[in-house]
Amino acid sequence: MALPFFGRKPSAGGASPEAPAGVASPPPTELTELDFTGDDGGRSLVLAAGKVEVQEGGAGIGAVFEEAAVLYANGNDTEAERILVAVLGDRQATSGEGLWMMLLDLYRLTGQQQRFDAHVLDYATRFERSPPPWVDLSAADAAAAPAPAPLVNLAGSLSSQAAAQCQQIIRLGRHGGAVRIDLARLRDIDDAGCGLLRRTLAGLAAERVQVSLLNVAALTEVLAQRLAPGRAEARDSWLMLLELLQYAGDPARFEALAIDYAVTFEESPPSWEGRGAPVARAAAEETVAAATVAAARPAGDVFHLEGELGGASSELLRRLAAFAAERAAVRVDCARLRRLDFVCAGMLFNILSTLRAQGKLVSLCNVNAMVAALLRVMSVDQVAHVTLRH
Repeated sequence: MALPFFGRKPSAGGASPEAPAGVASPPPTELTELDFTGDDGGRSLVLAAGKVEVQEGGAGIGAVFEEAAVLYANGNDTEAERILVAVLGDRQATSGEGLWMMLLDLYRLTGQQQRFDAHVLDYATRFERSPPPWVDLSAADAAAAPAPAPLVNLAGSLSSQAAAQCQQIIRLGRHGGAVRIDLARLRDIDDAGCGLLRRTLAGLAAERVQVSLLNVAALTEVLAQRLAPGRAEARDSWLMLLELLQYAGDPARFEALAIDYAVTFEESPPSWEGRGAPVARAAAEETVAAATVAAARPAGDVFHLEGELGGASSELLRRLAAFAAERAAVRVDCARLRRLDFVCAGMLFNILSTLRAQGKLVSLCNVNAMVAALLRVMSVDQVAHVTLRH
């Protein structure tokens, strides 16, 4: 089962998308000049395995670089720091400047000046150049908004063959204590798939992992049309529908279906637990975060991206596309952009690909190294000119 996070993927081998006739390729991006290579090639994307198809944007992108980018995008700053420190502290490993810049920017983004100061001397000695200055990028106004839980998009048809992916959802939830599962692209689910998803949710609940099921309406209707009172079959589908109604916060419909279930299977139905409340709170938190933390604002001929952009920030990226519509060259200032998740990075790639096909050149300026790492993993640097902040 594919779990797509973005529509268009880079071509095989990490090559940049072919430019249309008459459209100049973007200037060499600053990211291509940084070396991210390391000897620790055996690492894997622990949290994202089975969830994201990551195509390398260029030769030499090490697994440590990819994993740290994924972890930071998911809001797991501590684990991202741990793996960066581990590889950079290994005297036997040869790690490039890119990984060092990621670690130093991670400390600036999280306000850890003492740890920043402890590593800048090593950086200066190794590369024989002045290190970046200390700047607190933690943004006190952004600290009030919690990082969103990792988001998983289920797509297509869910069956018993999705067992490996559901195990990965459980691991992702265990690691962060919360997970969001978006069902908007899930078009069908059989009875075995219902049983698998129910067991996944039960396993997460048993470990006190907060789960938010998003966009359950379409799947609810698919199951509702399939079930018939009095026909004692597809029990897991009945129970899954009752579960979805709880996440949808629909007690009236739940009670009606619970009665039908009791008559059909001659057993007590599950009790109403009101799982819709956490979902409503999560949606409210994302709305507040989008309004107060993640902001996009045009200023003259420069478009500013700020704060932490997650799945709820799609409208902000559409505003970027509208801003670019009447311009041949678009400058996007990312000096105050702290974080970008996979959903927004995928949307950004699609928007920039379209703009490039229209003959427009987009420059993403003053990008911190942690966000820049994700942009490279997602091949955004192949369709725009990306420069790091100093």
